[in-house]
Formats: sequence, structure tokens, C-alpha cells
Amino acid sequence: MAKIPTVFIDGEAGTTGLQIRERLAILPGLAVRSIAPTRRKDPGARRALMAEVDLVVLCLPDDAAKESATLAASLGADAPRLVDASTAHRIAPDWVYGLPELTPEQSALIAAAPRVSNPGCYPTGAILLLRPLVDAGVMPRDYPVTVNAVSGYSGGGNAMIAEYEGRRAPDFELYGLGLGHKHIPELQTHAGLTRRPIFIPSVGDFRQGMIVSIPLHLDTLPGRPKPADIEAVLAARYAGSEYVSVVPATAKLEPEALNNTNLLELRVHGSEAHGQAVLTARFDNLGKGASGAAVQNIGLMLGIPVETRLPVAAE
Repeated sequence: MAKIPTVFIDGEAGTTGLQIRERLAILPGLAVRSIAPTRRKDPGARRALMAEVDLVVLCLPDDAAKESATLAASLGADAPRLVDASTAHRIAPDWVYGLPELTPEQSALIAAAPRVSNPGCYPTGAILLLRPLVDAGVMPRDYPVTVNAVSGYSGGGNAMIAEYEGRRAPDFELYGLGLGHKHIPELQTHAGLTRRPIFIPSVGDFRQGMIVSIPLHLDTLPGRPKPADIEAVLAARYAGSEYVSVVPATAKLEPEALNNTNLLELRVHGSEAHGQAVLTARFDNLGKGASGAAVQNIGLMLGIPVETRLPVAAE
């Protein structure tokens, strides 16, 4: 009888860790191991459990994730494979970026990787919009990109959730206005850009859901493409994708329609007459933007089919 793969979530009490655990709990071909709450910060106990499992998911702050990765590496030949949900390793050369749709080869790279860095929610939408255009030569690598995005408050973790659900937070808020958001290096690197993009995130008074938008003056792009040309490039890139789809533009767009799924919708909203377009990505910041993406990567790494949607009872 084949051995059932085992997973340990280091930091399972946080928002992302809890959602990953819920998604993994419904998979028949996998077992989740846990550590006693009183020993979650005990390096010896965590290291011992790491030696017993096939894969560890790091749902920790950046510094703690680096420490945990070092702890796992100290096991040598007994080290488990890692999926890091933090920002710590997203542009590290010895980690594989965990966005399976990034390139046609990325799923195979993830499947074979000992260490995978799970993408950030905001960069996921922006990269999936930009990378095909850069690869196709439709957008120069040094193009001055601006990315705007809005997320539900669950993306800010337990502290922000408490502020919003305690009615102590504003209904809507721009942030990152110092232009130094920690997702920018990841976005720039994996979108294939040489010029640092402008990225302005925001948070709204809804628990989860996300829209990423990128405005374009089409006459500044090589060949002055039409909106339909942009859409065709995206559609060709994601044809046959299980989770990412290119769908028709709409007059309005709300962020919560794909909550509790791993689906992501791309749209090209454009005016040929004005030579302008707005590219949008809509998805669940806790799904394809975090926990659902991690489960997708776990499935690839362990060679098992996964269900990335939350069970009905959790919706």
C-alpha cells in the first residue's frame, strides 16, 4: 500500500495557515500533522516533526520563515520539501516561484522543486496580466507600469481583521503611498520588468476578494495594439488553464464573486477610439492569492490531485 504524503503547517494558527488547513482537510490522499499549541515556538519540537513529514508549509512572518527554512535544511537528507507563504524567498534564486501559470514550464519546475515560494496576492494578478505581454514583445521590459489594487481586509492578517470587524477601521483606505511596498520586487522580477513599477494597494470594508487593475495608453506600446490584440495575447497564454481564464470585459466589476475558489479572471477593458485600456484581474486574495495557490503547489509537489475550493460548510 502506497504511503500517504504528510504535511506540517508551521504557523497554522494564522489566516493563511487556517485556510490551507481547511483546504487540505478535504483531500483523501494526504495527512496533515500538527504540533501541540504549547510547543509551536519550540525549535526542537518543530525540527523533530519536520523530520517526519514530506512537506512543510511556512505560514510565518519573513524572519521566522527564514529561521524555519534553516531549521529544515539542518536535517540534511531528511529535510522535507518546503512551501513558503511569506515574502522571504519570492525572488531568492534557489527557490522556485510558485505561480504555475507563470510560464508553460513553471508547473514542472514546481513539481520537481525542493523549495517553493508561494506568490503574494497582489503580484499574482499583476504578473499574470503583464508577463505574457512582456514575453510576446507587446510591452517593453522598461515600460512605465502602474498597478492599482483593492483587497478585502483579510489580506492584512489577524490584526487588520480585528480592526475591521470591530468597526474601528475606515471603509476604504489607500496605503503604500511611500512607493516602497514589499511586493514590488516580486512583481517586477516575475513580470519581467526592468523598470520599477508604481504599485498602489488599497483595502476595503469586505472580508475577502481582490481586483488588480493596470491602465495602459495603447499608443505608447510598440505597434499601437488594439484592446483585442492585448486580449488575444492573454487568451493564447492561458488557453486550457484550470484556474486562470480570460473573459469578456464588463462595465462594472466587484471583487467578491470568486471568493472561496482558486479561480482567477482576466479582462481587457478598452476603448479603441481613445487608444486606452485597463487590464484587470479578479480573484480571492485568500484563494488564488494565498491559501488556494499554496494547495495548488502542494498538489504539484506531492503528485496528488487537489481541491482548492473550501468545503461548502466553510463558505
